[in-house]
Amino acid sequence: MRFATALSFIAPVLPLAWAQLSLPDSPYTPPDASHGTQVTNGSTPNAQWSSLVGNLLYFYDEQRSGKLPSNERVPWRNDSALDDGKDVGLDLTGGYYDAGDYVKYTYPLSFTLMSICWGGLDAGHGYDLANQTAYLDDMLRWGLNWLLKAHPSPNTLYVQVGDGNLDNAYWGGDKDIPYPRPSYQVNDTSPGTDAAAQASAAFAACSALYANRTLSASSATSALSNASYASELQAHARDLYAFATNASGGMQTYQTAVPQSGEAYASSDFADELSVAALFLALSETGSNATDYYADAVKWYYSRNLGSQLKAGSETVLNWDSKTPAIPVLAAQLASAHPDVVSGSNATLQTWQQVVEDYFDIFINIRGRSYLTDGGLLYFPGDSDEASLNPALNLAMLMMRYASSGLATSNSNQDRYEQFAQGQLDYALGKNPMFVPYVVGTHPNSPANPHSAISTGYSPPNANSSALTAPDNLDADPAQEAYVLYGGVVGGPDAHDRFWDLRSDWAQNEVALDYTAPLLTLAAHALVRGAGDPYYTQVRAGAYDEVRPGGAPCDAAVQTGCKHRGGLSTGGKIAVGVVVSVVGLLLLGLGAYWVWHVRRQRRY
Repeated sequence: MRFATALSFIAPVLPLAWAQLSLPDSPYTPPDASHGTQVTNGSTPNAQWSSLVGNLLYFYDEQRSGKLPSNERVPWRNDSALDDGKDVGLDLTGGYYDAGDYVKYTYPLSFTLMSICWGGLDAGHGYDLANQTAYLDDMLRWGLNWLLKAHPSPNTLYVQVGDGNLDNAYWGGDKDIPYPRPSYQVNDTSPGTDAAAQASAAFAACSALYANRTLSASSATSALSNASYASELQAHARDLYAFATNASGGMQTYQTAVPQSGEAYASSDFADELSVAALFLALSETGSNATDYYADAVKWYYSRNLGSQLKAGSETVLNWDSKTPAIPVLAAQLASAHPDVVSGSNATLQTWQQVVEDYFDIFINIRGRSYLTDGGLLYFPGDSDEASLNPALNLAMLMMRYASSGLATSNSNQDRYEQFAQGQLDYALGKNPMFVPYVVGTHPNSPANPHSAISTGYSPPNANSSALTAPDNLDADPAQEAYVLYGGVVGGPDAHDRFWDLRSDWAQNEVALDYTAPLLTLAAHALVRGAGDPYYTQVRAGAYDEVRPGGAPCDAAVQTGCKHRGGLSTGGKIAVGVVVSVVGLLLLGLGAYWVWHVRRQRRY
């Protein structure tokens, strides 16, 4: 098993066998934000969830790089970055811009593709119900086909295209993206174990989806079935896993080889990527190959003590860097849906159920380092300080997936997980103190100022000025964003549930590929479950304007509000409390010394 295959790197005629689903003659375009106030009165399938799925997929169209297709739906986007890869003699055009800028990062993109394909495996029927399966196919292929380009040989993977520092200095449209846009790689002598394993996981998860190897037969979709495409993705998945585990340069985090990527997306470890990649390979393979990959996943999980990250007090989040919480959930699904894969292993379905439910119960009972804000958002100090919604939505996705798969060991546990997940989903969609659904363009109260160079429409006042010029006041120039970035999920509110909707505040208002991914899966699940309308249909338009916070934020992007006591984070308040306590004790000590000293002087 796991012999490097040449299939990935031959015959450019193969894409002819990859024919994707035909897009509708009348393309889906997002409705006006006022649509989000309309109650559907029990429509089947639910029209509001269907629109939300459509909007979230549309966001990825807005983030496209490269030569756009003739059927591109976003009228204000243009061809861009058409020389990507020329510096290394390759075509690295295409793919997606990562967030509010124009850099392409393989590591978070691979996580995003893995997440969405996983959602397609257990809630794919939701896309069928929303009439969005063809757009799901289109979205996935735009990312996967670029990832195929980024893996031009078995032991080479390009992990970044673009200069992050140069790009961050540019605040303009997609026609004048600055150059140079260098291409950075990991390879056999300068490896990136985590990046290679995460790309392997993306290819394997999506291969399983296109091979129709489901995790939940009742809620899957067979419309994406394409054996040729699945086979090509699988070949790259195998090669990348072999590269990750057998590189002559050993195992190391990818920013060791490419420090430039670490400036934005430094990885903390690689064992979690190895384990989750092996699990998706076990799902996408059959026979002894599948059981061997499963054994590898178990080995990485236990030998690197990943379970310690799921204990109360140190519980880790699921995000682009940390995949550990996904491992027991995926392993439980695999053991339940394909028991032959785990036969003979001591890591049984019951083993993973225990791990998953112990982890979930930390949040149900609020007994770890995380806590619920006054408004009800699950908040992880440190992890949630930038993009607060993402850890909460990723956990909600895991809980809803586990419960919907019928894996909970009791009915009461299933109910608790579904209710907790629904609470986080409702918060993100408007059931919060700001009355804001944190999805751009979905409701009149949605964020109007996402941190995104693509949609802002800013151009220097002097046509001869440098393209690297940004406005003096990012929040006021222009006064209104030129384009609505439909479907973009923003970072979210602070630890006190406050949200300022400031374009300059990237911690609260930036959009990103991985921010949208969990909400997309949750929306697909809602359609499969036959859920009622998204919460935002209950939210009155204009309510946010009445509760908009005064002052300014205090976060990594904006420090204006930090001089006010109320702007401190929970950690900051604790620090202030400690300082006050210490100063108080010192004053008491000095006071006692002064009294003793005075008394001593009087005695003489």
